[in-house]
Amino acid sequence: MKRLVVLGGGESGVGTALLGKEKGYEVFLSDKGKIQNKYKEVLVHNEIEWEEQQHTESKVLNADVVMKSPGIPDKVELVKKLKSKGVSVISEIEFAAQFTKATIVGITGSNGKTTTTMLTHHILESGDLNVAMAGNIGDSFAKQVVKNESENFVLELSSFQLDGIENFKPHIAIITNITPDHLDRYDYKFENYIASKFRIAKNQTKNDYLIYDADDEVITDYLNENPVQSTLLPFSLTKKVEQGAYLENKNIKILIDNSQIIMPTTKLALQGKHNVKNAMAASTVAHLLKIRKHTIRESLENFQGAEHRLENVLKINKVQYINDSKATNVNATYFALESMGAPTVWIVGGVDKGNNYRELFQFVNEKVKAIICLGTDNAKLFENFGNMVDVIVETQFMSEAVKIAYKIAEAGDNVLLSPACASFDLFDNYEDRGRQFKEAVRNL
Repeated sequence: MKRLVVLGGGESGVGTALLGKEKGYEVFLSDKGKIQNKYKEVLVHNEIEWEEQQHTESKVLNADVVMKSPGIPDKVELVKKLKSKGVSVISEIEFAAQFTKATIVGITGSNGKTTTTMLTHHILESGDLNVAMAGNIGDSFAKQVVKNESENFVLELSSFQLDGIENFKPHIAIITNITPDHLDRYDYKFENYIASKFRIAKNQTKNDYLIYDADDEVITDYLNENPVQSTLLPFSLTKKVEQGAYLENKNIKILIDNSQIIMPTTKLALQGKHNVKNAMAASTVAHLLKIRKHTIRESLENFQGAEHRLENVLKINKVQYINDSKATNVNATYFALESMGAPTVWIVGGVDKGNNYRELFQFVNEKVKAIICLGTDNAKLFENFGNMVDVIVETQFMSEAVKIAYKIAEAGDNVLLSPACASFDLFDNYEDRGRQFKEAVRNL
């Protein structure tokens, strides 16, 4: 009997433990922190051995295979010991993929991957495909493979999940874009992070597809120097492509092997240039999987979007409040500010991951009338933006930030929460931050 050790008792860890148990492994789950009660109940109910607040080395180092949760860096001593012993340390995605024959669509990128994943799933589901969504969204991939009901999976994949793959191969891969993010995990070398994202295509063959943003120089430069086996389907807003998707007279055109789809962008449910790109990527997948043109068009027009991603909360006294808490890096906030059509009161700040705010300057000068800093350390925001706006204030509480915004904003303005930073200084996570924002707005 092979021994599977799972490090991390969150969604991916518990899902992997369940799948391992079902496939006849001897399973042990270990978490250095506390395991949430809902997960403990699942482990106990399924008679899976577990421990919390420690890693007992004798019980971990004797593993045949180790699934490590994406939150645990490779640099951790225990992981180094496992690797030096030749134990294979993989991600949940790698472990689960070997047990399903489903067609897999894998989506990665620094920004836009959640929206693209949800949009792709929405179109495929509307086209009556038997499809499930997993990865960074909802129930873990492993847990859904246990159920074994889906013929297609749309997976949102982070670079950390891709770091732990060996044989994983999506039939269709998407790279939405690549901008510096999470560099603390990649020795502060952008090239390491780029290579990590491209692992999504490492096992692909010419019968598989790689859909990518041809306007993103980081991606195109990497492909020129590191060719992949996959059939390439680029999308672009600025140039015509022979195979893939491009923009012509406000229409999205998708061409694959002589068959084409044309869709007007004016009716897209989600507006903004970045959403045209997300729509291109998702529609290209749908076209490959033979979804009818009519269904693709309709799905793009009625899609609801992701919570905490440019989510319109309420209009109060003709001021629109917008929750973009999911913007945890500068590039995401760039898209948000770019799409603002009115003077904006911008709530920003949190844990800075080595941000370079230069690319935001043009929008701040054009569109932002006031800045409200919401973080424990706002010095860098003052340095960068202090001279650009008349009003810049600091606060430590969401309720206070929203009240100040309410006082500053006038009819016709926007109040935008788009932090460009991680949330862990004042909030549990970006969802908690977004919910507190919505709550505070509703309480005005």
